[in-house]
Amino acid sequence: MITTNDSVTFPNKLELVYSGEDYFARLEAIIQGAQFEIHMQMYLFENDATGKRIVTALKEAALRKVEIHILLDGLGSLSFPAEVLKELKLSGVKIRFFAPLFSTYSFYIGRRLHSKIVVADEKIALIGGINIADKYHGSTTEKAWLDYAVQLKGEIAQPLQQLCNDIYFKKRDSKNKKIKAAFQIQQDTSIRILQNDWLKGKDQICDSYIKSIRNAKKEIIIVGSYFLPGIRIIRALKKASKNKVAIKLILSGKSDLPLTRRATCFLYERLLKYNIELYEWDKSVLHGKAAVIDGKWSTIGSFNLNNLSSYGSLETNVEINSESFCIMFREQLNEIIAQCHSITQESQKAKNTIITKFINLISYGITRIIEILITYTPYKRFYN
Repeated sequence: MITTNDSVTFPNKLELVYSGEDYFARLEAIIQGAQFEIHMQMYLFENDATGKRIVTALKEAALRKVEIHILLDGLGSLSFPAEVLKELKLSGVKIRFFAPLFSTYSFYIGRRLHSKIVVADEKIALIGGINIADKYHGSTTEKAWLDYAVQLKGEIAQPLQQLCNDIYFKKRDSKNKKIKAAFQIQQDTSIRILQNDWLKGKDQICDSYIKSIRNAKKEIIIVGSYFLPGIRIIRALKKASKNKVAIKLILSGKSDLPLTRRATCFLYERLLKYNIELYEWDKSVLHGKAAVIDGKWSTIGSFNLNNLSSYGSLETNVEINSESFCIMFREQLNEIIAQCHSITQESQKAKNTIITKFINLISYGITRIIEILITYTPYKRFYN
């Protein structure tokens, strides 16, 4: 039984948070408890019941004279209503869109604001893969999309708030600015804030994944919602498997992007040949982006193991080096695995017809072409 409405705490400065009411209750509490300043950066902010709940909390905070800066992605939040935008601005909330699609300033569709960060008063922050929408909250009839976040308290919130401030105000020196990103919060627990923004030469998350996979000794568990990694990740996983490292991938059995899921299915045969264990989660849409390696290292955030995250979007993850935290998170992921469908070579042979294989192949080809078009096509470098 997976407890999706309760967070797991270790220690009180670092908490694992699930999608569902757990995340949104925390988000609402952070906004309601803010006294001075809130920064929110979000890919998707929908005007449904969950979105309206957060909008109400933001407007109330603004009326208390809390300074609020919201940055929404121009594509992900394209449908954000103009009337709600006006209401927020009238209440005193400062809000803008990152890389609007129809801007004359630039046209580079691949660079999106994919981070999901909320930080208040330089004291508390939420970082993860969870957007603001009903589907991440769930209901009595629909399970919340499976995803994770981390709540951080203490001094680490200060550089996070500065980072959000620099991005919101388009600080042009932010590429070279060094922020304190590593913190020792307990004797055996250290955390790092990692960024990926290939356009500005930041590939910390991707590099961290590859380094950690290469250094793995016993076990790798990866939650990959849109799993379509580049050649470096594939090679690292293959080498780890040859070194007798047990590798488990939790993948989408149900997806909001069927084409991408089909493209991932095209990789199954290859991954199974590397003796990688494959598990499909179909109790709800899988949206999580996380990993645990050797029960000592973990990463949680917005970064997907695909080229869009590696070479296109702005991403933020929390890297956690803690045996206690990682053992706990590993247990949670094994509970997920226990409820997944295991994909084996035998099940693949029974399920995959010639037509299915052809559809997967075409899906893979189309998806890779789309990646190339929106991440590698020549573009004018710009700041958003």
